[in-house]
Amino acid sequence: MTDDTLPLTPDYDAWPIDADLDAVSFTPRLVTVRWSDGRVSRYHSIWLRENAGDETTVNPATRERILDLSALPAWPEVVEAEIDAAGALCVTFAPEDRRLRFHPGWLRANDYDNATDPEAPLVTVTTWQGGPGEGPDTLDASGLLDTDPASAAEEAILAPALESVLGKGLVRLRGLPTTPGSLAAIAQRIGPIRDTNFGGLFNVKAKPDPDSNAYTAIALPPHTDLPTREYHPGLQMLHCLENSVEGGQAVMLDGFAVAEALRERDPEAFATLTRVRWCYANTARTTDYVWFEPMIRLDARGELLEVRIADFLRGPLQTAFEDVEPAYEALMTLQRLLRDPAFAIRFTYAPGDLVIFDNRRLLHARDAFEGDSGHRWLQGCYMERDEIRSRYRMVQRARRQRRVSATV
Repeated sequence: MTDDTLPLTPDYDAWPIDADLDAVSFTPRLVTVRWSDGRVSRYHSIWLRENAGDETTVNPATRERILDLSALPAWPEVVEAEIDAAGALCVTFAPEDRRLRFHPGWLRANDYDNATDPEAPLVTVTTWQGGPGEGPDTLDASGLLDTDPASAAEEAILAPALESVLGKGLVRLRGLPTTPGSLAAIAQRIGPIRDTNFGGLFNVKAKPDPDSNAYTAIALPPHTDLPTREYHPGLQMLHCLENSVEGGQAVMLDGFAVAEALRERDPEAFATLTRVRWCYANTARTTDYVWFEPMIRLDARGELLEVRIADFLRGPLQTAFEDVEPAYEALMTLQRLLRDPAFAIRFTYAPGDLVIFDNRRLLHARDAFEGDSGHRWLQGCYMERDEIRSRYRMVQRARRQRRVSATV
């Protein structure tokens, strides 16, 4: 590749150039560039060497790194840096005496010197409350399965749905087929389904000899599914095929909003539920799942990461003797919040509706229904949060590729 053509990046993405490289200076271990809009960015020599896009650094077929920094004869240092005719940054490294080129759009997108929060979520997380008249973000998804995968038509339907799930934890799609099993094809537009002991697709309807409270007509309290697993599923999909029963309204609560309310109103109870590890157990006839985890988990920055709440799947509390009463006091404080109608949205499934929600954030519940009054049949499946984030990044990549193509 000549210097009048921009180099490959160490990934499959397309990176629009929103500002040009204007000037460059360097020391042996640092390259400093000034952009056409005035921004100044600094890049360490070792960071640049590891993130080059050439065939000595990444496998051209997979774009995965093959460079082992420890195999270099010495710390990579800069002996020359300039901007070439294509506008790329060119750096010559010692002791290899290797000249490598860097795409300006990629450099700008990965400017860690000016990044305010490199781990910021893809979509701003917004907590929400419910109350009478409130409902989930609702989108028309009719025709989704008639679109070509990864096409602009599919993106037009999926992109806002993905944004709602990433930002609010919940979306409702309407107008989808009611053919049994069609959920699998819909889910695969996002990513692979996670199998569990309930199968890939599972049927949520009252049945004889149930192996879960969900497969009865009784009311279900607010809960997350499968908290008994080390990694309980990150996403759940529930697809309505039939619903002609009396009752059986769906109830959804934003677990993060409830947790934040608890943190504000009773900081000690909040702290207790982030610290005490509860036993979650599903000891069924043919399986026996048990896991210990706090009800509220925070990430390394103190932000809410997940809630793990399901009263009917809690085993006997096994914790320090002095923590038992504080743990139950905190639990009951949380339970009272969960009954507050201000946090809940209620809606009735219509055939063709699909609800997608973050199972590590949203709590879902159900009113009891009259089993003899009609039929209520939902099909469900699980997926990981990683899949929806990956799919949304692919949507963003497609948008960037269109921007780049429009400038060529």
